[in-house]
Amino acid sequence: MEPGLFTIAVGGSILFAVLTIATAYILGAVVGRVVVPSVERGDYDVGALVGTSAVILAVAVGKVAGLWGRRVGAGAMQFRLQARFRREVTRRYLALPLSWHHRHPTGTLLSNANSDVESTWYPIAPLPFAVGTVVMLVVAAVSLFATDWVLALVGCAVFPALLGLNVVYTRRMAPRAARAQALRAEVSGIAHESFDGALVVKTMGREAAETERFAAHTEQLRDALIRVGRVRGAFDPMLEALPNIGTLAVLLIGAYRLSIGATTVAEVVSVAFLFTVLAFPVRAIGWVLAELPRSVAGWDRVTTVLSATGDMAYGSRELPAAGTAAAVCFDGVDFAYGDGPTVLHGVTFEVPAGKTVALVGSTGSGKSTIAALSVRLVDPTGGRVSLDGVDLRELRHEAITGAAALVPQIPFVFDDTVRGNIALDRAGVDDEDVHWALGVAQAAKFVSDLPDGLDTEVGERGTSLSGGQRQRLTLARALVARPRLLVLDDATSAVDPRVEAEILGALRQGAEAHASILVVAYRRATIALADEVVYLEHGRVAARGTHEHLLAEVEGYRNLVTAYEQAEAERERERAYADAD
Repeated sequence: MEPGLFTIAVGGSILFAVLTIATAYILGAVVGRVVVPSVERGDYDVGALVGTSAVILAVAVGKVAGLWGRRVGAGAMQFRLQARFRREVTRRYLALPLSWHHRHPTGTLLSNANSDVESTWYPIAPLPFAVGTVVMLVVAAVSLFATDWVLALVGCAVFPALLGLNVVYTRRMAPRAARAQALRAEVSGIAHESFDGALVVKTMGREAAETERFAAHTEQLRDALIRVGRVRGAFDPMLEALPNIGTLAVLLIGAYRLSIGATTVAEVVSVAFLFTVLAFPVRAIGWVLAELPRSVAGWDRVTTVLSATGDMAYGSRELPAAGTAAAVCFDGVDFAYGDGPTVLHGVTFEVPAGKTVALVGSTGSGKSTIAALSVRLVDPTGGRVSLDGVDLRELRHEAITGAAALVPQIPFVFDDTVRGNIALDRAGVDDEDVHWALGVAQAAKFVSDLPDGLDTEVGERGTSLSGGQRQRLTLARALVARPRLLVLDDATSAVDPRVEAEILGALRQGAEAHASILVVAYRRATIALADEVVYLEHGRVAARGTHEHLLAEVEGYRNLVTAYEQAEAERERERAYADAD
């Protein structure tokens, strides 16, 4: 993954490890050959002390260099891997179809890209330290046996005990860490849902209920983390105590062997100091093993995203006649969401180049699904959707996005300026294009009245704008690319009827030049502007024709449009009463 940084980190760790062992023997030599003789003689050798100090200083500088290399290399490696996999997870999200996203809560997706990736690569930082520690243990074992085999046997007893304790610790920790990681995602999901639906929560008086729901899951996470902490609390003291017990054993056995002349002061000091300095590095192995369960749990969740199937394969074909309005054709189209029931049945109709077709139908009749199919957000389960005679599945991705634009039912506005929301940093889009799009979307007036015009920050999700203003901004965003097919999925529902008529009038005037229009419509005035109306019932095309023809000949259509008119009239009366107050 990051071989260069890993090499730097491991090299620094090994340098630090070797010099740490060297320090033990240097200190032993200083005590045995300089300090003890000086005490016995009652004086000291200045030259020996200066030379000894120089050696200790040189070793210290080397250890600092090794420590710097280890920490900088390990830290940079960890952060780069986390950043890389966050990008990979995000790219995978963008590649997966909407149907996959519908099955996965947003909070879980956020957790996958953030805490799960972080957990996956958390052990990578102490890993070079652990590698250096292994080298240190090997060198230390050889040095111990070369110094005093009896004292070395103490190490042979302590270090395997440490490793065995770490293995038991890992097995106990693994299921608890996995459970805690899963609960993190659940809590993240609930928090995201509550914050995203803050308006609904407040207007429906659900604050207390949402607080209780969030509290219940956070308490489960708290309990899971406490269980993790209990295991850590039980094993940490034992992992800390074993090296200290080893040091005490060395001192006791070393004192006895010193009394019988089997060893020297320098050797006892070296071995005891070696056990002391090894106590902390050996914990690095424990840190890696302790974090492995959490890392494995995070990796499992990340790979679930990276290995997810259902990609929409794109072809290599381009659209003919670029720059002119495009015709979209539905030919016997069936569609079902996942394993659910079929929501579209044999849908067949066409939006001719430069014409406007209105989709009309009751809620659940399949209008939004048809809108999504027309720009290939989803693929039909049967039949064919084509753009200028080319199956959408055969076109390059850029060919579709460059020719067709969808203005969705619910407008989404980024936390950016008006200009940023419309241009989206697309190449070739300048302020002249932005002003043109705002003009067609009937948004130029309200944008010019904003404090900073195009440079006005609109806030997260456009909180500083009204619903109608947000809809007009998203319409301008689609128009600025001058699409050949414009799909409006009830995209002007929050706009005043007079303004909506002006928008659709401006769109129709330019339709012959640059776009065909497929509009999901409810208002009679909107429907009447269409060249043809496609009336849907239960996912089927029940009738097609002009608005006047359907109104006269199709009872279901007439009843639906009349109901829409009555509802709209009621809303207008309520607005009038509100304005009067």
